[in-house]
Amino acid sequence: MRAKIFFTFLFITIFSSSFFAKSVNPDPWGFFGHKMINRLAVFTLPPEMIGFYKQNIEFLTEHAVDPDKRRYASKHEAPRHYMDLDRYGKAPYDNVLPKEWTDALAKFTDIYVVTKQNDTIQLFDYQKTRLEKKEITFQGKKFKKLTQQDSLTLKFAFYKDFFIKNIYKNLYEDEMLINLDSLRKIFPLQGTFVAAFAKENLSQHGIVPYHLASMQHRLTDAFIKKDVNKILRMSAEFGHYIGDAHVPLHTTENYNGQLTNQHGIHGFWESRIPELFSSDYDYWVGAATYIADPKTAYWEIVLDSHKLVEDVLKIEKNLSQTFPSDQITCLEERMGVTVKTQCEAYAKAFSDKLQGQVEDRMRDAILAVGNAWLTAWTDAGQPDLNAMMQAQIETATKDDEQIDKASQSGKAMIGRSEN
Repeated sequence: MRAKIFFTFLFITIFSSSFFAKSVNPDPWGFFGHKMINRLAVFTLPPEMIGFYKQNIEFLTEHAVDPDKRRYASKHEAPRHYMDLDRYGKAPYDNVLPKEWTDALAKFTDIYVVTKQNDTIQLFDYQKTRLEKKEITFQGKKFKKLTQQDSLTLKFAFYKDFFIKNIYKNLYEDEMLINLDSLRKIFPLQGTFVAAFAKENLSQHGIVPYHLASMQHRLTDAFIKKDVNKILRMSAEFGHYIGDAHVPLHTTENYNGQLTNQHGIHGFWESRIPELFSSDYDYWVGAATYIADPKTAYWEIVLDSHKLVEDVLKIEKNLSQTFPSDQITCLEERMGVTVKTQCEAYAKAFSDKLQGQVEDRMRDAILAVGNAWLTAWTDAGQPDLNAMMQAQIETATKDDEQIDKASQSGKAMIGRSEN
C-alpha cells in the first residue's frame, strides 16, 4: 500500500497540470505516455543503476519521443514501431515468419533480373519458386531427392549465405543491386541479362520485434564502450519502441480501425484514454529483472499485444452502436485550438469495458523497459555507472535539430499515419 501511495504521489509530482497542458493532439502513446513510461522505468532499476538514470531522468523523459519525431524525417523509421501480424496468418506464425532477422529478410526478399529488352523477370520467390524446385546447383554441386523438409532447410541455408554476402549489405539502399556473376553461382541463368536486383517485402508490414532485439544489442554495446551519450540515447529510444510493442493496434493491419469503419481508434486507445484516466493508474510494477532470452521475450510482448486486438475492436464497435450518437465525439479547446475528440463520458465507457487493459499494458511496458536497460547493463559486465555520472552529456545534436524541424513542418508523416 505504501508503495502504491508513493508512486501515486510521484506521478502527481512529475506529471503536473502544466505537463498535461502540453498534450494538444496526442501522438502514439501520446508523447505524454512515452515520456511517462521511460520516466517511471527508472524507478525499477537496482541501486547500481538508479543513481545514473535518476541523474539523467529529464534527458530520458524528453528524448523518449525522438523515434516518433524521426518518422517525419526518415522513410526507414516507421516500420520499427509496429508489425502487422495478421498479414502472416494466425499465431504463432512459426511456419511462416522466422523469428531471426536475417532469416525473415531472406525469406521475404524477392530477386529479379532485367533482360536486354528491359523486361523484368522475377527469378526467385522463396514461398513459391523455391518450393517447386527439385534440385539446386551450388558451387558446382547438385543436391537431389531430398525430402521436402530437408530440401527446404538445405536450400535455404545456401540461399541465406548468398543473401547475407550479396544482398543484405544493400538493405535500405534505394536500389538493392545484385552482381550477376554472384547470382549465376547459385542460379543457372539462361539468357542474357543486364542487371539484377532485390526487393525487400518485410519492412512494409513492420519489424518491431526484430528492432527490439537489435536495440538490445546496441544498448549493450554502448555500455561495453562506456559511451555515456549513446547509453542515454539508446535507453531513451529503446523505451519508446518497447512502449509501442505493448500497444495492440501496433500489431494489426487494421491499426486505426480503417478496415472496420472505426477510424481514430488508435489514438483513442493509446492517447485519449491515458490522457484522461492515467492519473488513477497503479504504477507500482516492482523491480526490473534480467531477461535471459531477449529475442523470445520481445516476440512474446508483440504476440501478447496482438491477442488483444479483437477485443479492442469489438468492444469499441459494440459501444459505438449503443451509446448516444451525439455523445460520442465532442469539441474541446486546447491551447487556443478547437479539436474534435472522443467525449469524456464515451472514453470512460470504453475504458471501463476494456477492464484495465490500457493500464495493464502501460504497467507492463514500464517494467519491460526497466528489464531491457538492466539486461543490457548486465550483459556488458555491469560497468560502474557512478563513475560515468560526471561525464558531459550531449543534450542536443544536429540530428535532434533535424528531426525537430521535420516533425514541426506540418508535412505528412513518412510511412503510415496512425492518428
